[in-house]
Amino acid sequence: MADAGCVAVWGARLPGVILLSNFQISATLAEPERFSGLEMGLLVACVMAAGGLFFWRFAPILNRILHSKKDADFSLRPVGRRVWEFVWEVLCQAKVIRQRPLPGVAHAFVFWGFLAFALVSLNHFATGVELGFLTPDGVVGRFYFVFAGVWALLVAVSIAGLFVRRFFVRPVWLGEKVSYESGLIALLIFALMVTYLAAFFVEPGGVAVKALWWTHTLALLVFLPLIPHTKHLHLVLSPLTVFLKRDGFSKIPPLSGDEDFGLVAGKDITQLISLQAYSCVECGRCTEHCPASTTGKVLNPKEIILGMRSYLNEFGPASEMALLSEARVESPDNPPNRYMSMEAAFECTTCGSCEYQCPVGIQHLPIIVGLRRGATNTGAWEDTYGTKLFLALEKNGNALGLSAMERDKFVTKQGLPIFDGSQEYCLWLGCMGGYDPKGREIIADFARVMSYLGTTFGVLKKEKCTGDPARRLGNDLVFQTMAEYGLKALEAAKVQKIVAICPHCVRTISNDWREYGIAPEIEHHSEFMARYKDRLPKQVAAAGESIVYHDPCYLGRYRDVYEEPREIVALAGTLVEAERSHERSFCCGAGGGLAFLGEESGERVSHVRAKELMETGAQTIGTACPFCNTMFRDAVSAVGGGQVQPQLLDIAQLTARALPDVKG
Repeated sequence: MADAGCVAVWGARLPGVILLSNFQISATLAEPERFSGLEMGLLVACVMAAGGLFFWRFAPILNRILHSKKDADFSLRPVGRRVWEFVWEVLCQAKVIRQRPLPGVAHAFVFWGFLAFALVSLNHFATGVELGFLTPDGVVGRFYFVFAGVWALLVAVSIAGLFVRRFFVRPVWLGEKVSYESGLIALLIFALMVTYLAAFFVEPGGVAVKALWWTHTLALLVFLPLIPHTKHLHLVLSPLTVFLKRDGFSKIPPLSGDEDFGLVAGKDITQLISLQAYSCVECGRCTEHCPASTTGKVLNPKEIILGMRSYLNEFGPASEMALLSEARVESPDNPPNRYMSMEAAFECTTCGSCEYQCPVGIQHLPIIVGLRRGATNTGAWEDTYGTKLFLALEKNGNALGLSAMERDKFVTKQGLPIFDGSQEYCLWLGCMGGYDPKGREIIADFARVMSYLGTTFGVLKKEKCTGDPARRLGNDLVFQTMAEYGLKALEAAKVQKIVAICPHCVRTISNDWREYGIAPEIEHHSEFMARYKDRLPKQVAAAGESIVYHDPCYLGRYRDVYEEPREIVALAGTLVEAERSHERSFCCGAGGGLAFLGEESGERVSHVRAKELMETGAQTIGTACPFCNTMFRDAVSAVGGGQVQPQLLDIAQLTARALPDVKG
């Protein structure tokens, strides 16, 4: 829900005076004098005008949402999960508070104040036409007016604090643009609370009560038409956005037919995307945590969403104008949208931090990947490294572009058994485990761990990339080829369980392949080892070794696996935490296919993260993803300079150090 507290706007019937005497509090609620016919007529006219202006400004927005393309795979099921997320994220404001505690609590007070004021606001307008249903003489009315007064005080303090934060403190992620309409709305909310509270301290009857009543009423009525064209539109839309958002974290929707290439033009924007675009509260949480944005690159996930909104406002959902085209209708007030550029779309690491942080249910990654799809599938994106990657996947079946014979040599040299259907697990090597030298070391050590535990396993005789980099970069044809090959290979080998060292492989096989078939059960090697942690040796001699663990994005935010790898690290030494860890962990920079594209601008993401990890003073950096390991390999050397550099080891390597030599 909102940044500035939005909604305690429903006002209330104004009470009269609270007399304090000998510390005794008695509430005497003053009724406004009887309204004349002229006043009642004026009130009705004002309400109709405010309501009419609201719908006049809101109707085009609603029309754009409803006339957007339908989401082909949308389903309300499971309803129970949607209801729970609505209660937790909207009514309880849990995400708002958890991710930014102080402003989050202030915002929550404003929201809860809205709920508390809903009843008295209805009564407020009913009183104006002599139909009031809450009276200060009744026990219920007396209690409720005082109850609302407590919330009025909380809302007034909170909205004042949020106003100061947005317009004076101005954290950098809020952006340079100042929304004066948002400031006006904050002042109106404050005025609503002040006029409500002031009525406790005026004499019953007379001009003062009537003046406060009308001031309160006009503040409410001015507020209403301002909502549709400000960030406060989320008051109306965000509860729907949270309830209707796509099932699953960062779920990439399937294309709907041969003519669907992704987000190419306005006609490809779906209803969920439109709804989310208009729900953005511009709080900047996504910007604050985006690795691309915080390292000086063009991409700003907030501006991607706002750019989508601007496009809809300018061209509408039926437009053929390219979404990533710079050829927009320009004017002094409408410059080209650099944030919807090709460059911005392909700087995303798909770490999921933006989507995890968003308090109003916006799912950035399906939108960004959708833009990439549109550019890649239509040939609009031209990139030397991207072309080389796709050709490598098509020709060699792996992202590194090496011959499959190199994998065969490694399997033979390491003595890894071939999966024949009799073993419990298929050990999935992946591109990094089968071809990268350091990735091979991780595979070798994890194989030792499996053998030590007495687990039977084997590797596929022929294995190709899961298609993860092609999927994230928007090449659906290459991804489909990889997925279909992998599914057939697993089926032919009669695989029942898979374990992999790469979180990207785990995510792609378990989720993304579902468009083409259901793969066998797969788990990450951290989950596997944690299940057998009581049978793994604790390295007593290394108890003094400090190890900082880096949470891989595709294992943490994507799979919600945080404690299992830490349990393994704790067996190898003393676990220490980086400043940003668990759900807030900072990306290594490899995701979204960027490991194969490189970074062209700004500070390197891997260097920023490596510096954070090294600042803990840990002797060892523990990883659980071969991509993270690869990215930090050079970053540690670059950041460390002449200092003593920490070891860089995967959790499988940390575990294998204490194992006796066992032949599988």
